[in-house]
Amino acid sequence: MAGRGRGSRTAAVALVAPLLAALVSCAGQRTDNADTAEVQLLLDRRATAVLAGDEGAFLATGAPTWFANARAVPLAAWSYRLTSLHSSGARATADAELRYRVRGYDSAPVSVHRALTLTHESDGTWSVDADKPAAKAPQLPWDQGRVSVVRGTHSLVLGVGQSTVTLRSYARLADRAVPAVTAAWGDDWARHVVVLVPRTLEGMAGLLGSPAASYRGIAAVTTGEVGGAGKAPADRIIVNPQAYAGLGDLGKQVVLTHETTHVASRAHTSAATPLWLSEGYADWVGYRDTGRTARQAAPELERAVDEGNVPSALPTDADFGFGSDATKLAQAYEGGWLACRMIADGWGEEKLGRFYRAVGARHSRSGAVQNALKEVLGTDSASFTERWRDYLGEQLG
Repeated sequence: MAGRGRGSRTAAVALVAPLLAALVSCAGQRTDNADTAEVQLLLDRRATAVLAGDEGAFLATGAPTWFANARAVPLAAWSYRLTSLHSSGARATADAELRYRVRGYDSAPVSVHRALTLTHESDGTWSVDADKPAAKAPQLPWDQGRVSVVRGTHSLVLGVGQSTVTLRSYARLADRAVPAVTAAWGDDWARHVVVLVPRTLEGMAGLLGSPAASYRGIAAVTTGEVGGAGKAPADRIIVNPQAYAGLGDLGKQVVLTHETTHVASRAHTSAATPLWLSEGYADWVGYRDTGRTARQAAPELERAVDEGNVPSALPTDADFGFGSDATKLAQAYEGGWLACRMIADGWGEEKLGRFYRAVGARHSRSGAVQNALKEVLGTDSASFTERWRDYLGEQLG
């Protein structure tokens, strides 16, 4: 590195030595240790520049790429961990894990994989030519354009290609959703949310690292790790602006409250939690204070019941697939909602929350719902299903 003596360079190599075992080129040959150390230090300087908002220091590490796009985002942490490096002459490609945290909102970092291209300059230093999502990895908002930021009382809204007026409307909805969720779920969660509003459906898909067709007609989704971790993960509510714009005022509020429920309940949601429970509970909270009747909120199931086609079983996880038939998808959400509504009506809201937590406390699906039904509600799967089918007939028939 320019301006550094041999002692500094040797120390730098020692610091990254534990990583070298993982740094293998695409051709299967180990990358030069000095290059590995130099590139890691380059990325460290790049991270420091991002956190400091120092454009000059950032440009000294290479191409400007997305720096200006991210300047409005309140960042509390930003770091790269080099995971592979392959050089060929003066050019190199690298993979890195980027971990960042939004100040005041993330208690745990977001982790994403980045692909970098680099050049070995004539003065012996490395510079970054490109820093973008790795193959199949999600984009970050600033990969899509300049990010505008609106702060609410309980929310942070990050938008690309959206007016401040529009972003403020999302903040108002989120600010109403947070206390509504707390009233139903309890206060054992962060009680604030981060909402991402891209320019288009394609932008939403980019933030999720998935094809746009998977989310057409879906107004919003929530990302985050499940599993009951001690630390609350860094969740994001990601909006499909096209589908969301087609909703009425009530629908918009229900959607934001539904997604906020996922944020609140994430630490108590695990592989044991069936989608009828996680989605049904989120809908139950979303509709809880709206005054909507079962007929108003479950039109597809109402139609099925009127035709004598009462479902024989609770919805399966497969029924909630975004690519499935729209009618069946709607019926799955409605069926899960009515199951949770039935628990709240028949056993009480407190028991519904305990039931959700009891299921999520287990690490595998086998027996999780059955045990929670017995321990919390004093019933079994067959009796619960039959009671649910009767409830559908009473509420929708």
